[in-house]
Amino acid sequence: MPDCHKELVLDSTKNDPPTTVSEIAHIKGKNPTSTRYDPNMTDSERNSCENLILICGNCHTKIDNQANTYTAEKLYQIKKEHESWILKSTQNEIVNVTFAELNVVTKYLVSGQYNLSYNLTIVPPKDKIKKNNLSRSIEVLITMGTIQVKQVTDYIDKAPDINFGERLKQEFVNKYEQLKNEENMHGDDLFNALLDFSCGGSNDFKERAAGLAVLVYLFEKCDVFEK
Repeated sequence: MPDCHKELVLDSTKNDPPTTVSEIAHIKGKNPTSTRYDPNMTDSERNSCENLILICGNCHTKIDNQANTYTAEKLYQIKKEHESWILKSTQNEIVNVTFAELNVVTKYLVSGQYNLSYNLTIVPPKDKIKKNNLSRSIEVLITMGTIQVKQVTDYIDKAPDINFGERLKQEFVNKYEQLKNEENMHGDDLFNALLDFSCGGSNDFKERAAGLAVLVYLFEKCDVFEK
């Protein structure tokens, strides 16, 4: 929210992963008794990324108790302006990504178990974007990420662990499968969730840019999203 500056995601520590201290609010209410409920929406539309906003608990209470002030239109506008700021900030940092930031995000990504039996192929990004009905805003993110794909490739090629690239790919595939099959995500919602995963939920824009670069690299290399 414009007048709230509380951190919604706490960075990871040496012993713990990032911690979310926020709440997911529906812009147009989830239930008939909820604030700003729209009976013309489907359940899928109500629970889509477009109708959700991440805010602190205090702001959640405020927007629901002050519905005349915080209309659906106003909340959509607040969300749009915030997303534009995130996009601009990430764009400003994508050219500044170095091996240092790639080390931070990839160390997080390869922290789990992996299986090298998954089929990995290269598919042109344009084909995947079209096939999966990804929006123009996601296409812009992918275009931004391609700026650093070569550096991601160089970083992986220079890794002392010869299996590092395969481990990185498999962790991404595992997360993709979880989001798609267990959480029923698709399209933009799925891509955005993978972006949060790729940067480890970091609030640092340079690390988010590094996560985007890794995600786009993997978007090209992995047999994920429909072909």
